[in-house]
Amino acid sequence: MLGAMRAPLATALAASLLAAGCAAVPVHFANATPGRPLEVPGWLGRPGGAGPFPAVILLHGCEGVSASTHDWARWLEARGYVTLVVDSWGARGLEETCSIWSVDLPNTERFDDAVGALRYLRRVPGVDRERIGVIGWSNGGVFAMSLVNGPSQERARRRGVVLPEPGVRAAVAVYPGGCQSLIDQLIVRPLLVLVGDADDWTPAGPCLAMADAMRRRGADVSIVVYPGAVHYFDLEGQPRRYLPFAANDNKPDLCCGATVGYDAAAAADARRRVEAFFGGHLKAP
Repeated sequence: MLGAMRAPLATALAASLLAAGCAAVPVHFANATPGRPLEVPGWLGRPGGAGPFPAVILLHGCEGVSASTHDWARWLEARGYVTLVVDSWGARGLEETCSIWSVDLPNTERFDDAVGALRYLRRVPGVDRERIGVIGWSNGGVFAMSLVNGPSQERARRRGVVLPEPGVRAAVAVYPGGCQSLIDQLIVRPLLVLVGDADDWTPAGPCLAMADAMRRRGADVSIVVYPGAVHYFDLEGQPRRYLPFAANDNKPDLCCGATVGYDAAAAADARRRVEAFFGGHLKAP
């Protein structure tokens, strides 16, 4: 009962703070898991003005919500978007899921969080429910893609999780995991993938293969591969280093290890492309 009371209260509080043009505020919303929805924390922010505004859902990587996640949210707000940062790990008492000793959640859990975020945003005053997009990084990137993947939506429908129409209008996946699993599937909304060609954690190869296969079947998929860039190329201040205990399915003989590091040129180009992509698909003509 307490969770049921919190949902409308959080929506009302967020609406009043957003109307006042405040910075991002903590909110909670129910995810979409049938019969046992989980309360998920997040941060809601918006640009100044009356709206209605397009909106973007932000899905963190295995490291959880970071300063970089919030920086991206502020950057999007400055360009006219309401933002909702989804804290899937906070909802489950997790600090991270990057390391070899971390837990591995069922794929349905983050998908349900993202659908819950979409439902929540559609209730926020000032949000144009026809123009909602999603961006995700690494682990969050595969769920950004799954929100616009037809077979993923069908599998969710079979267990009672249905995206409210018109769903997510466009998706961005930054160095996403899971490209290999989507090669034989079909994106039904525009997708932009950004990845480094030196990424040894979520390699570019499977994403290139996915994009090529989907485009041959008529999907609107774009991919940009940055020469020399590795994982976290957009995380300003991240030194280039090797993480020996990062769980890495792409290194079965070693079990683990991945290279990360900021790349200023790739980061700047990524933001330019995200601005153009969301501007073209989410902004009113």
